[in-house]
Amino acid sequence: MAPSFGRSISFPLSPARSSRPRAAACHVRSISLPCRSHPLLAHLHTQTAAARFWAANPTAPSSGLAHVDALHAALAELLLLPEPQDAVRSAASDRLLDAFLLLADAHRGFQEALLALRRDAADVRAALRRRDAARLASAARSQRRTDKELARLAAAVSSVAAATKYARLGAEETEMAAALMEAAAASAAASAAVFSAVASMSGAASSPKKTATFAAFARKAAPEAADVAPENLEELEQCIDECESGSEMVFRSIVRTRVSLLNIRTPAI
Repeated sequence: MAPSFGRSISFPLSPARSSRPRAAACHVRSISLPCRSHPLLAHLHTQTAAARFWAANPTAPSSGLAHVDALHAALAELLLLPEPQDAVRSAASDRLLDAFLLLADAHRGFQEALLALRRDAADVRAALRRRDAARLASAARSQRRTDKELARLAAAVSSVAAATKYARLGAEETEMAAALMEAAAASAAASAAVFSAVASMSGAASSPKKTATFAAFARKAAPEAADVAPENLEELEQCIDECESGSEMVFRSIVRTRVSLLNIRTPAI
């Protein structure tokens, strides 16, 4: 499909002027009517808006990951066209590369956090089954450390979302560059919401809501273990199952996006 960014339809101001000699005709003023944006740019705007809407109204974390993956799929298609490649070579490219590098690092950290949460949940179940209070307390402390790491990742990508969204574009940069920057900001905002949602579910699995029998057992080991809520472990484990495959796809899509940006910046000779 041929790109149509920046194209226009021109009509001479006067029919009489069209009869001038060719040398003078090249200076004829015209009225330009802009054509519609390329469908792939419209698709990127749609996916950006969807990711932002989900970030503002988060539901299941796996759903947020699906939105981020769809957004990067739209970016991958758009970056094959000449106009976005020109925008990437502009001054905005450094900010885009930095944003996607941090996003890739954050999603790799998110994958590691999911693995840690899976181990912690398994340890909690084993401790409950064997009535091992010491192991239960250890698993509870480990889970809290992972929750803090998820909160740190969410804060990191939130700062990227804010910096990318409000970065000043130079006068030489185009609407295309602005669309790419907004897509990066939306990806960061949705990613932060995913991390926060998983941290919230993990926190619910270690909330003070518990049965009196379990609380009495847990307090034998340490006060931290008394906060574990075994009835929420199943929900957390289901969330981890749903997020693991989605997080891997998102990580790969972000890496592909950044590689595409680097290839555009430094094309092979």
